[in-house]
Amino acid sequence: MIGFKLGLVIMAVFLFLLLLLGVVIERMFTGFYYQEMQQETEDLASHFTAMAQSGDTTSELMMSSFAEFSNVSIFNISLNNKVNFHSGVHDYADRSFVRKEDLQAIYAGHSINFLYTDPGGHRYFVAGQPIQRGQAVQSALYVMSSTNSMEQSLSTVRSILLLSGLGAVVIALGITWFIARTLSRPLLQMQTATRKIAAGDLETRLTIRSRDEIGHLAGAINDLAVDLQHYRDTRQEFLANISHELRTPITYLQGYAKVVRDGLYETDDEKKLYLEIINQEAHRIQHLVDDLFELAKMEEGKITLNRENVDLRQVVDQSVRRMELTVKDKGLNLTAAYEGRAYLLPGDRKRMEQIVMNLLENAVRYTDEGAVHIRLQYTGHSAVLVIQDTGIGIPEAELPHVLERFYRVEKSRSRQYGGTGLGLSIVNKLVELHGGTLSITSKLGEGTRCEVTFYREK
Repeated sequence: MIGFKLGLVIMAVFLFLLLLLGVVIERMFTGFYYQEMQQETEDLASHFTAMAQSGDTTSELMMSSFAEFSNVSIFNISLNNKVNFHSGVHDYADRSFVRKEDLQAIYAGHSINFLYTDPGGHRYFVAGQPIQRGQAVQSALYVMSSTNSMEQSLSTVRSILLLSGLGAVVIALGITWFIARTLSRPLLQMQTATRKIAAGDLETRLTIRSRDEIGHLAGAINDLAVDLQHYRDTRQEFLANISHELRTPITYLQGYAKVVRDGLYETDDEKKLYLEIINQEAHRIQHLVDDLFELAKMEEGKITLNRENVDLRQVVDQSVRRMELTVKDKGLNLTAAYEGRAYLLPGDRKRMEQIVMNLLENAVRYTDEGAVHIRLQYTGHSAVLVIQDTGIGIPEAELPHVLERFYRVEKSRSRQYGGTGLGLSIVNKLVELHGGTLSITSKLGEGTRCEVTFYREK
């Protein structure tokens, strides 16, 4: 259908231009022939007038001879419409071309010319000029040139133009069909591909390699298919992970709640242990729900910042103190260093605390031995926060994806350490909302380095 419409538009434009060109050429030829024949008739009239005025006795004989061998008729007419001389094929009795006002103009010393059609439908160019003797006009000389040969020539030209136009139309049909097929083929391929993608076949790819807008559109469709496929895969993986993360604490909650409800414990200490497990698993579910709710708000663009002037060093100090007990329990060494002259940064204090705590918790969570180092460096235009750990690190193949939503590095490892795969994507979004940047480098088995840059308000 699109090929037909495209071909129809191209053909309509071509036919319009062809018709316009044909009319212009036909008008040009017609105007040229008319002008040339009119000029020729006037020149003959001037020539014969000069011969008549010369007083040569052979002039009438010469005019008669000329008229016999040409399409020209000559009339010498007096003021009272009397024919003094006639030569040529035009009917002697027909003097309808002699108009009173024209005759008066000629006798006033003026020349006239016009196109005349006789009662039989024949057309002539008529030129009239005065024949003078001294200062007086003695008679009027009319020269009539038939347009028959000119109209035959114009008819031939029109026939040639018509045949040429028909030939051009036939050729144009072929060219239009080829162009329409060539231009519509990639569009049809894209239509088929998008339908397959919409139907769920996200492995569909276009092989259009042109460097024009169509090629760019095909590339965009391929990129969309890749993004949709990645989104589908990560979504499925995310749902599976969430199901697992929820199933485990729910199983604990159901099991230990049944134990406590049915009194299947021997001592109060055992009961307290079971209740503590229930409390921990409830907190685990709450943490997961909070992350999901946070992510949902980010997806909808509903996160707003309550901006104020924030002392980032104070935020880091508080975060370090909050993590001291956890670090001590794991036998890790946690240090914080500050460089440069501190100044206040514009931002949301609560969100900045969330950024620092999330990165610090990740560092501690995935570090079983060694240390976690924090360095906050102030420069003239920015504050750079670096959190370096000696933990298990991130595989090089996984590193480009750690900031993506729903992505989890080594799924079994995430479950082992309690990660949900949402923390870093939330942190990255919060850093972007603050106008900052987040970069992560890591080596497997050696540790991970997270660097956050907050820019000072100019």
